[in-house]
Amino acid sequence: MRAICFLGLMGLSWMNFGQGYFEKALEYRQKMGFLAAHRGVMAHMPKNAAHAGELSVLFRSRGHKAYQKAYRFPTYGVTLFYGQVGNQALLGNFVGTYGYAELPMISFRNYRMDFKLGLGVGYNRNAYDPVDNAMNVALATKINGLMCLAIKSSYQFGKNTITASLDLTHFSNAAFKVPNFGINMPYVSLGYARTLVAVNPLKYDPYEGEPTVPMSLPYKRWLYSATFTFNAKQMMPIGGNSYPVFGLNLSAKRFFNHKAGLELDVDVFSKQAILDYQPYINKTQWDILQVGAYAAYLVPLDQFHFVFGMGAYLRDKYSPEDPVYHRIGARYYLKNGIMFNLTLKTHFARADVLEYGIGYTFNYRKK
Repeated sequence: MRAICFLGLMGLSWMNFGQGYFEKALEYRQKMGFLAAHRGVMAHMPKNAAHAGELSVLFRSRGHKAYQKAYRFPTYGVTLFYGQVGNQALLGNFVGTYGYAELPMISFRNYRMDFKLGLGVGYNRNAYDPVDNAMNVALATKINGLMCLAIKSSYQFGKNTITASLDLTHFSNAAFKVPNFGINMPYVSLGYARTLVAVNPLKYDPYEGEPTVPMSLPYKRWLYSATFTFNAKQMMPIGGNSYPVFGLNLSAKRFFNHKAGLELDVDVFSKQAILDYQPYINKTQWDILQVGAYAAYLVPLDQFHFVFGMGAYLRDKYSPEDPVYHRIGARYYLKNGIMFNLTLKTHFARADVLEYGIGYTFNYRKK
């Protein structure tokens, strides 16, 4: 998670001077890296180099929405991932797919450097099994969430583009089933992209005129929201029960411009698994409530937002986990103020719960 926060912070200062050269392109990347043993219990797992390939379809935005010009024309795409992750015997091969956005940090003539964030799903056959694969303490399910954070450089000549990137690829089921320490692979990659549809400046020049779709996001004022989140998680020991997890998030958000926002929250969590933590102590529902204070950096792409945040528990009577928690994920806002939430809550490099949620912004449409 510290590596994720580092890459996230690197993507917050956008510097832009140039323009895009394609509307659609196809890219292949070859990746090499290693399995990072981020917990001592995983020290036995890194054995081999991690090799993977990614095939992506890229779409360059054309500037008809206000936020696209603010970001200097981000790229979106869909990627197919296939490869090994550093231990062929225990983990085998992975296949996955994810959608992503690439936000320009530097764009000058034919050179461009982007911050990339992708979210998706992955599959492998070598999940934990108490008989056949008991040493795999990283993943207990065959289907897992996939996340990719990267810094990517590209140089274009004609219809050809050479790319190089440094990324962190992560697989986890967010503690839906244990053991779930997750896997993190730092990769370096080289790639080649070929333009499928080039920009036609005679037909459309995104650098001239005003956007045809104005910014729908209210900014330069505080927005007040309430969000209800839910999911389930399994607790150790392995084979234990699964418990529901509920949350209520009360937040104040302020977007300073089309590219940056701040969120300040009070979080209330009801984690039913705490009832069985230190079972010799009698507990009530009031006893197990956790209350936290939380702050986040928001990256708005019009109605779709990325979230990077950190919080600390103010009330945590039994302290079953670390006192600090983190969130990374995405939200989507409807124009009537209703919001859909998908965020991964962690304690440093250990997943706590994947938060599905629905919320409402009370003054979203206020003029």
